[in-house]
Amino acid sequence: MATQTMSPSKAAIIANPVANPLGYQTFAIGSFRFERDQYFAHIHYPGNQHIMPVDAFLRALMRDVGWGFFYGTVNFDHVFGTLNHYGTVEMFIGMFNDAFRKAHRDFVENFDSPDLRKVFEAMLDDWTNEGFDPYAAPDETGLAYGRKHGSNTKALKRQRMVATRMVGLPGDLGYRTDIDGYPVNRQFTDVPQDLPEIHAAPGFEGQVHAFNMFAYVSRSDVTWNPSVVSCVHDSQFCATTEEHALPIMHGNDRVEWFIQATDEIIWDVDDKNTGAPRAKVTMKAGDVAAMPADIRHKGYSPKRSMLIVWENNDAALPRMYSRGELKPHPVEF
Repeated sequence: MATQTMSPSKAAIIANPVANPLGYQTFAIGSFRFERDQYFAHIHYPGNQHIMPVDAFLRALMRDVGWGFFYGTVNFDHVFGTLNHYGTVEMFIGMFNDAFRKAHRDFVENFDSPDLRKVFEAMLDDWTNEGFDPYAAPDETGLAYGRKHGSNTKALKRQRMVATRMVGLPGDLGYRTDIDGYPVNRQFTDVPQDLPEIHAAPGFEGQVHAFNMFAYVSRSDVTWNPSVVSCVHDSQFCATTEEHALPIMHGNDRVEWFIQATDEIIWDVDDKNTGAPRAKVTMKAGDVAAMPADIRHKGYSPKRSMLIVWENNDAALPRMYSRGELKPHPVEF
């Protein structure tokens, strides 16, 4: 099969009203059809199908939905994924897999972002059983397997706490570490919870403030998802908690800066277009790394850790990198 790139699809079959014998609905959009059984997600496309363990598929699907298709490429595995064009999304089989492309087995179809998001959200809700939380670490959730039983819509639609002003200042509703329901995570019991001492100069009392960001982030109930985000124009500074494995391989369309705040993450870094291995990076607390614009990466965190990610949200960057107007790496040594 030759590569196919189609114009954005307007017609989407959201779901098959008749569930399969296991109780799960079938979902389709354009030339893609999605089915699941007790253990696997089956992705059908013209002339073939791809299969993934359903727990891995749902964890990746949760990030794709939660992140709004994210920057660049969300590779669910080495074959299937989405590429964000910020308004439209390409869903692909083998587009970033050298073997698939050489064998002409790759397939790509373009969709309007709201259409694809609607299908993904419905599929995520129907296929996620009671007790399974695709945002949580494996040790914090139930199993995704078996027949259809219940749902976990509350976990899928959890709302982040949003600071209404500088975290911790009077009037802010986001700094709620003292309220039941946001306990310190079981793997962050070594994180000090004390607040900084503030010694303001005379006349500045009440105008100077500080808070314990490590204590704040230690209460995050999700993994591999921004826990705190500060935005200044196009500068986005995200603190996250990471445990086990990043559920996707992220293909960059701009440079990402990583600051390892606690513990350790091991990164597999591959070529974005072919999947060929390029590096293995072990980051310990205090390490800083730049992930280039021409790679994809997947992280492994043996113990729950804190990672700070800095990204430039400038919409012009993807095209500038793709045209070679900017070097894919920010520094040359």
